[in-house]
Amino acid sequence: MRDLVTWSEGMVWCSLERHGAMTGILKTQIDWIPLSLGAVRPTQGKTLAVMQVSGGSQSFNAVNQLRILGRWMLLLTIPNQSSTPKAFLEFGETGRMKPSPFYDRMVDFMEELMKFTILTRDNKTYLLNRYS
Repeated sequence: MRDLVTWSEGMVWCSLERHGAMTGILKTQIDWIPLSLGAVRPTQGKTLAVMQVSGGSQSFNAVNQLRILGRWMLLLTIPNQSSTPKAFLEFGETGRMKPSPFYDRMVDFMEELMKFTILTRDNKTYLLNRYS
């Protein structure tokens, strides 16, 4: 996972909202991302999209927690986010998401991640340059 984080230009973090929070297993995975390699965090300057699914009504607790983690890890978290309530109703028998406003939002969300990643790709050196 550490190699994949170093290799990637952008990430999507998705969590089930469980008991009003992100899942512990996702937090554990994020904790395995090294804080620094030399003087630079491997996540620094990369793009991040956060999303969540829930079994009940719509909430934004998990995405808010993921957004805070991304900011703390110096990821460029895109403005958009996605939350799909009652996710069990949104997927067909093949495991694909059914056409719906939630599906449309997901496509818009992924397009925004791609656009922000392309916009920041060639400016990474500038964005990571710090006075200290």
